[in-house]
Order: sequence, then C-alpha cells, then structure tokens
Amino acid sequence: METTVKNLVKGGEFLVKETAAQDVFIPEDFNEEQKMIGDTARDFIASEVIPVMDRIDAQEAGLTVSLLNKIGELGLLGTSVPEEYGGFGKDFITNMLLTENIGAGASFAVSVAAHTGIGTLPVLYFGSKEQKAKYLPKLATGEWKASYCLTEPGSGSDALAAKTKAILSADKKHYILNGQKMWITNAGFADLFVVFAQVDGDKFTGFILERNYPGLTFGEEEHKMGIKGSSTRQVFFTDCKVPAENVLGEIGKGHLIAFNILNIGRAKLAAAALGSSKRVSTLSVKYACEREQFKMPIAKFGAIRHKLAEQAIRIFVLESAIYRVSQVIDEKEKQLLAEGKDFAQALLGAAEEYAAECAILKVFGSEVLDYVVDEGVQIYGGMGYSSEAPVERPYRDSRINRIFEGTNEINRMLTIDMLLKRAMKGKIDLMGPAQAVQAELMSIPDFGSEDTAAFAAEKKIVAGMKKASLMIAGFAAQKYMMGLAKEQEIIMNIADMLIETYASESALLRTEKLSSMQGEAGGTIIPDIMRTFINDSAERAALAGRQAIAAMTEGDEYRLLSMGLKRFTKLPPFNTKEARRRIAAKLTEAGKYCF
Repeated sequence: METTVKNLVKGGEFLVKETAAQDVFIPEDFNEEQKMIGDTARDFIASEVIPVMDRIDAQEAGLTVSLLNKIGELGLLGTSVPEEYGGFGKDFITNMLLTENIGAGASFAVSVAAHTGIGTLPVLYFGSKEQKAKYLPKLATGEWKASYCLTEPGSGSDALAAKTKAILSADKKHYILNGQKMWITNAGFADLFVVFAQVDGDKFTGFILERNYPGLTFGEEEHKMGIKGSSTRQVFFTDCKVPAENVLGEIGKGHLIAFNILNIGRAKLAAAALGSSKRVSTLSVKYACEREQFKMPIAKFGAIRHKLAEQAIRIFVLESAIYRVSQVIDEKEKQLLAEGKDFAQALLGAAEEYAAECAILKVFGSEVLDYVVDEGVQIYGGMGYSSEAPVERPYRDSRINRIFEGTNEINRMLTIDMLLKRAMKGKIDLMGPAQAVQAELMSIPDFGSEDTAAFAAEKKIVAGMKKASLMIAGFAAQKYMMGLAKEQEIIMNIADMLIETYASESALLRTEKLSSMQGEAGGTIIPDIMRTFINDSAERAALAGRQAIAAMTEGDEYRLLSMGLKRFTKLPPFNTKEARRRIAAKLTEAGKYCF
C-alpha cells in the first residue's frame, strides 16, 4: 500500500519545527463527499433535533432513541466503522466534520457521541474478531445503542483506582462483577456497556456487557445542570455474570483501552464544541441585529461589536486547530497502515502519536465554547437568562465539557507530561532547541532590516511564543527534574503558553494557505481575525510566562528570564478595535457566523 504522507510532523514537534502552510489541511479543503456528509448531519440537527429540544430535555419517553434510530438509518452512526461490519469506513477528517455538525444538537449530540465514540470504538479497536462480528453491525446501524462505564464514586480523574471487581467463576465460563459506576451516559436505554473492573482486585480490565445480563441494574436519572436530555444514571453490578469470552482486550490492560479511547474522544469533544459555538454565534448575530436600544440595533454599538467579533475570532481559530490535528492523525494512520498495521492499530497509534495535540484541542475547544455561550447570554441581556431564549440551554450545556474526557486541569498537565516523555524517549528533540533558546538569551538581539514578506510579523510573533515556551519549560524541567509534577501551578502556566502557541500558529497557517489560494480576492477579514487573535494570544502567553517565572526564580535568574520573555513576546502595534469592527460588520452583513 502506498502512502500519501508528506512532511508529516511528529507529535509535539509543532513546538520546535515550522510547518508549511501548504502542508496543512483547512476546512476550505473539504471534498464534495465530506461536504455532503456534513450537510446531511447539519440538516438532520436543524430539522429533527432543534425543534424538539425542549422535549428532549424533558426526557420524553422514547424520543432520543427514536432520533438515534433515524440518524442511524442515514448511516451517520457508522461512519467510523469499516464496511465489513456494516459501516461506511470514512477517514478521520470526515468523522471530525460529522462530529462538528452534530455538535449543535445539544443533549442529543452527547447521546450520539457516547454511542459512536466511547461506546463503539473500544469494541472496534480492541474487540476480538468474534466480538466485532457480533456487536459492530448492530452498533453501526443504531439497532443497538452503546454506553461506557468507567467513572466510579471514588475514581474520576484517577480512573485506575476503580473498585468494581471481577472474579472468574469456578467453571471458568463467567466473570462475576460486583461494584458500581456513576455518571454513565446513555445508561437509560443502552443495549451494550463497555465496563472496566479489577480482575482479582488488581488487574484493570475491560468487559462487554449486554443489558439483559443478570445482576446488571440501574439507578434513577440524574438531575443535571445541563445536557438534561442525555440519559445519565448509575450502573450497579451485583454478582453480574459476564461470559468469559466478553473480556475486551487483555486481562490487566484495560488502561490501554480507557486512555487510548480518551485521546480520540478529546479531539471529538473539541469538534462538537465547534459545532455548538457556530450555532450560538449565529444566534448572537441575529439577535444583535434585531434588538434595538436607543433607537438603533445593538449590533451597531462598539461593546457588542467587540463581543460578536471575538466569538467569531475564537471559533475560526478553533476550527483551524481542529482540522490541522485531524489531518496529521489521518496521515499518521495511513502511514501505519502502509507499514502493515491493522485498522485498529493504525488509528490508535495515530491518536497516541498526537495525544498532546488532542489534549490541547480538548482544553481550547471547551473554553472557546464557554466563552461563546457566556457572551451569547450577555448579548441577549436579560432575555438571555430566560429559558425561552435559545442561548440559555447551550450556556448550561457547555459547562460539562471542561469536565468530560478528563478535566481541563488534567489535560493541561497531560500536555506537558506527554511532551516531556516523548523527549525523554528520543521521539522528539526538545533539548536542542531549548539550549539554542538559552544561547539566544545571552546574545545581542538582532536589529537587522525588517522582513516585509507576507505575514512576516505574525510568523515572528509565533516563533517568539515557541521560544518563550521552550525557555520556561526548559528551565522548569532543569530546576525541578522529577519533582516538576508537584508544581502544578507552573505546569498549568506552561500548558497555557503551549495552547496559545498552537492555536496562534494554526490560525496563521490557515490564513497563509487561504491567501495563496484566493489572492487579493480573499480580502482582509481573515487576516484581521488571525492578527487580532495572535495579538491577544501573545499577551496571554506572556502573562502565563511571567507568572511561571515569578514562581520559579528570583534575583539574576528572574531578571534574565523576564528579559527573554519580554524579547520573545514583543508585539508590533496593531489596532484590534478597528479589526474587530470590520469582523463584526461582516457578521452583521451576513446575519450569521460566516467564516
């Protein structure tokens, strides 16, 4: 098999290597089939889901299941499942686009994601041939609905501390499960459950359970702040008999299932957040154009323009980062397939390669959505606080995303941990570039002639953000060594710098590629979006850097690192007010999110 991989950057190398704009996938590159699948999902949400959101939130009996059946009939529950098991076997980019468009579906989107992601993928990637043949065709069509049982009352972020036990029966035909799980999505109607338990009390292992297994019972529906329409229950195991052939993967290696599935889940959460963000941006624009105060639409007021523009800016940047990551995962999968890996090994290996980038997406995506919905309510004013307004539900629904798929705090720490581990294993070279930055600190700044090439100023800012991140991360690693894990506040600062850097570079690369595709016809609005974000992003990165430096150093070390940070994050003047006004004007002219 040939591979189309070209100039594939390794996981984490974004920090130390430049990426060519032409090598990046951007949403403007979607092919006709991808657009058709995205449109099908968008139309389904608009016509079938949004009109009945109140009924979904009230958990009207059978409604969510009927909608899952309908979307299953369209084939949209099986796009990641290979054709041999009744699915469509589409690529990772297509599945991310599908997730984005379903993401506008509020609680229903959560039900779909739990089924197609953490519910189905463990069977697809870790199931035996017999398990795949038995379960995947039913999951791909939606005939069976899936759920994922990991969290327990005493184990959330520390998943391996689970206390649910599994003991092999005397005749070795069954495992007997005892314990409980909580916050289990789709538990009210799922037919299949991926469950994690400790075999013999200390071997963390995955199992496939069917709803009718004796000893499997359920609590009442949880009353939640948001995503009220998704079924969330406790699941109890009381001498629950599970056939021995339903062990998922290997005994004692359940962590491989749990953590690898989370890598993919984090990226998809960001895509779903993108879909919801776009919907709320459109609602905000429409309301701002319709609502009049002081005899004029509030969309004409500067403070509202700022909010509308900033919503759009963050959405555009998030979208740029999402499809940048989607492409490298997709291409790494092709590379691994070409090397002889099977389907499951290839996608899991690709997701593991870019686990740090997936964690970055999860944090950035969930926090972009939080910003967008918060400002959406603010734009609606008092009406926004009413359940009759369409922004009240997404405001409440958004909050869970910073907890789902590993809290944002855990994901920030994982980002740094994964990058350092890759460096220690020799998979990426962070030390060389970090030492080069240290040497540059001691050198005289270059005051050479200004580069006038397109986007040269923005490229310099992003390069400086990378240097600042390397400088502070390198110093922290040298100072604390194995004790760095205990310095969580500093790790969070460094993670914030990396997130800002990755997001800024993603926006720059998309803008640069669009410019080469469209020329002057592309106009100035997209560059306005990119420049405004990078300007503010560099300031946020500098603040995080200053906090880290103050926490780690004093005296001469403090002065040296502070001087370096100031040098690396120095910004040319840019009028963000006027740029935002131009962006807001484009939005109000279109009457919706339009980038």
